[in-house]
Amino acid sequence: MLALILAALLWVGVHVGIAGTSLRGVVVAILGEAGFRIAFSIASVVSIVLLVLAWRAAPTTPVWFAPGWLRWILALVMLPAFILFAASHKRNPTAAGGDRLIGEPATGIQRVTRHPMLWSFALWAAVHLIGNGDTASIVFFGAFLVTALAGMPSIDAKLAARRPEAWGSLAAQTSILPFGAILAGRNRLDLKEIGWIAPVAGLVAWAVLLHLHARIFGVPPLLMGG
Repeated sequence: MLALILAALLWVGVHVGIAGTSLRGVVVAILGEAGFRIAFSIASVVSIVLLVLAWRAAPTTPVWFAPGWLRWILALVMLPAFILFAASHKRNPTAAGGDRLIGEPATGIQRVTRHPMLWSFALWAAVHLIGNGDTASIVFFGAFLVTALAGMPSIDAKLAARRPEAWGSLAAQTSILPFGAILAGRNRLDLKEIGWIAPVAGLVAWAVLLHLHARIFGVPPLLMGG
């Protein structure tokens, strides 16, 4: 379990402690922007490989058991996670390389949340943390949940520092919390802008993985009864 905890801390440290703090600027000053991106990519791959290997090898103890009815709810929550992930690849100013879009009108899924990809990861991690309920899974999926949730304000801070003249426009039209800007009257939902490809792709991916989850991962996502 110690190896798993250390691997989780390494993963969070790379993505939040370095990429999400002023340490990023220090590393960039030394390696340059391109050098930082290469080093960060290598560190990300190494840390996630170590995290997965440590999770598979870690001893674990059940803390709770998700009943059948809760598993159905968790499975349904994964549907918007898939849709958010699919929709996040279209005109996303908070994604890597999306800085050029800051200052332009928020459209599509950005009207719902300016961090669709991170919310998809957060939902995925939360669903699996709750659904598994053992100590190893709490550490493993908890690391991804912390990274996703902490990454949202961290990315906002970086974008505000890089493009202060344009950040105000994006912040005024969007929100971290899904539907926050819409409910506050600062934006509106436009399903036509989101289109049909992302929802259909998300739905198909969700249905396929729901059907094949037990075969691929050895764990049935749904339990009958309970």
